[in-house]
Amino acid sequence: MKLKEYRNNLLGESVFHAKHPTGLDIYIMPKSGYTTTYAIFATKYGSIDTSVKAKNGRFKKIPEGTAHFLEHKLFEGEELDAFEQFAKTGASANAYTSFDRTAYLFSCNENFEESLGILLDFVQKPYFTQETVEKEQGIIGQEIRMYKDLADWEVMFNLLAALYYEHPVRIDIAGTQESIAKIDAELLYDLYRNFYNLNNMVLCVCGNVDCESVITVADSHLEKSEGRKIERNFVYEQPKPVKTLVEESLSVAQKQFLLGYKEDRKTPEVSLADELASQVMLETLFGKTSPLFNNLLSQKLIDMNFYSEFFNGFGYACCMMGGTSSEPEKTAEIIRKAVADAVKTGLDPAAFERAKRKLYGSMVKMYNSVEGVSNHLMSLHFGGYKPFAELDACRNLTIERANRRLRKLKNSYSALSIINPVSQEQ
Repeated sequence: MKLKEYRNNLLGESVFHAKHPTGLDIYIMPKSGYTTTYAIFATKYGSIDTSVKAKNGRFKKIPEGTAHFLEHKLFEGEELDAFEQFAKTGASANAYTSFDRTAYLFSCNENFEESLGILLDFVQKPYFTQETVEKEQGIIGQEIRMYKDLADWEVMFNLLAALYYEHPVRIDIAGTQESIAKIDAELLYDLYRNFYNLNNMVLCVCGNVDCESVITVADSHLEKSEGRKIERNFVYEQPKPVKTLVEESLSVAQKQFLLGYKEDRKTPEVSLADELASQVMLETLFGKTSPLFNNLLSQKLIDMNFYSEFFNGFGYACCMMGGTSSEPEKTAEIIRKAVADAVKTGLDPAAFERAKRKLYGSMVKMYNSVEGVSNHLMSLHFGGYKPFAELDACRNLTIERANRRLRKLKNSYSALSIINPVSQEQ
């Protein structure tokens, strides 16, 4: 099996890629002098995948929350669960489900080959019974209820529900009480066979490791997959939001808000260059050195925890900004005016350059983290990009591209989500 080297001379680092005969893509970044190794084994299957392509070519609906449900169930084996196996090697293991992927991971300082074998084995060997599925429905039901009390979680999902009519990004990653009640063992096996085929997955390893040891373990533990990369169903969303304001009361000390600008997406995905341009644009407008940030801070409308981010994935994209505020609606009004003014004048060139250098510096710094590298290689792969592609894209980023992204911000496409403290009357 041939290894392809991707070399970045500025960093003095290399990433090696192999296409395993079983269909799995493997990325390895050896880090000399490091004591820790981090591995992540992921599938391109997340909470937004609420339909699956049937043999007739049509998309069939599946219950919301099944990706997260599968993540929980895969750790259970017929004899030992995966956590018990990792405890024997001393590795620290975990997993997560996001909007567009499910990832299983571990970090270790020793016994890497044995731990990697455990990772590859348990993800490839599902074990479900109707009894354990019903038990898990109760556990995940409690998790769903718990997140309903978290202000940071609720302010975001309330915003997404205000922005999107149909896209499943509007639904909690864990699904709903009603949706998970529809899940049974047979459905989980069907979805596992569809989404957990090695052609739809990736293995990324970074740290105190050599390529030969990773490939040797892969050769002895991977089983050939007959599946293929999964097609996602793109449904066009009209750009105007469902509603422009949504409020909820929770047990919080201060009001929290999140203002979101929905992007009119004619195609399912934003390019890497446009994603970086949006990040730099937001930092230029809303970063802690920006006039807008300092204006809001001086009026005591925000605090130092105010933030902005570009949030995007298959079929959705929006710019968000928020934090705590004594007057969320007034703060949102000032932000909307500042955005409208910036669209007319364009970004300040000096501020753009500072934001661009800041982003580039943070990306370079990320390569010091074995966890950061492994997750980043996974993201690049699922996005269709080669290692180090983001560094070249950032260096080549122009203010013209950032201004084009700025012009995507339309106040008529925005919505405001507010979490209010529970009043004494309530």
